[in-house]
Amino acid sequence: MKDVRIDRRLFLRGVGGVAAGVAGATALTACGTGTSRSTGSSGSKSTKTIVVRNSGGTYGDANQKAIYEPFTKETGIAVKVVNIEYAQMLAQIKQGRPQFDVIDDSMADFVLFAQKSATEKLDYDRLKNFKNAGISDALVTSHALGKNYWASVMAYRTDAFGGKKPTSWADFWDTKTFPGSRSLQSQDADLPELEFALLADGVAPEDLYPLDVDRAFKALDEIKGSVKKFWDTGALPGVLLSRKEVVASSVWHGRLDDLIKQGTPLAYQWNGARRQSNGWGIPKGTDNLDAAYKLIDFSLRPEVQAHFAEIYPMGPVVPAAYKKLSTATAGNLASSPAHLKSGFDLDVEWWIKNQDAVLKRWQEWTHA
Repeated sequence: MKDVRIDRRLFLRGVGGVAAGVAGATALTACGTGTSRSTGSSGSKSTKTIVVRNSGGTYGDANQKAIYEPFTKETGIAVKVVNIEYAQMLAQIKQGRPQFDVIDDSMADFVLFAQKSATEKLDYDRLKNFKNAGISDALVTSHALGKNYWASVMAYRTDAFGGKKPTSWADFWDTKTFPGSRSLQSQDADLPELEFALLADGVAPEDLYPLDVDRAFKALDEIKGSVKKFWDTGALPGVLLSRKEVVASSVWHGRLDDLIKQGTPLAYQWNGARRQSNGWGIPKGTDNLDAAYKLIDFSLRPEVQAHFAEIYPMGPVVPAAYKKLSTATAGNLASSPAHLKSGFDLDVEWWIKNQDAVLKRWQEWTHA
């Protein structure tokens, strides 16, 4: 079972690599009790079963508790789950036999699906809870709708700087005022953090895109000597920080929560957080279109969004959900009002267009 972000690795191999891997990727790997579309039981509210694709793990568990089980209780529509990758999904759709009705995936992957004409154009008139939801325009696309926010943020040891606290990526880069080793993300985990380098160099969040790649690598040159490790798994920043091997690191928000609860002197710094989102999409060829829209619409209720956030540290896309969250939970999410102002949304379109060139340069830079 894996972290929700691990699917990004397939995206990082490039659009061409993804397409090339589709032909042989037809096997269905299921998590649950199968993919039958009918319960066959008499007297139930509905005989339908809907199949949802998600990435499993604790993320999948949170979906089960916050969305699927309440949805089934209300509608009588059973929800089964499959955990398969982009290439397998695309292969099934192209063959006209998708064994899933709804896709829960990164918004980046949905751009690729749309390019392959693999997903339905969404009919937002069928989503009654969408009308007044206030979802960011960046998460409302023709073929996908944002579902939950997550973010990459700065983390640091609170006992490392004599009471001083880094408040920006410029502070992360300032190894004189905030001495000690650093860690940054490698391309094996997700997209290189060029945005953080540009923020450290004085670029305003609203001016980040299109990224000035030359300027970003020049700024990265300044910090490279202090980077002890380019981390390649979501757990590694916590290990490095807790062992005092580094004093500051980029990290997927939420990964340090358990360590912080256990008393390890760590904290997140949200200024300049790079936000991304998982979203909903519907594969071409599903014979369960009505139930797919019902499930997506159910997930947009503020109380459902809030329930999910209480279980798993991904932020609601529906602002009204924050009225139903505890102060402690709300303050620790990427889409809280304060964090929306201090962070920025990753530009998926820019990265898909430029990722091959950037990743090639990143590899050369890290091995120089």
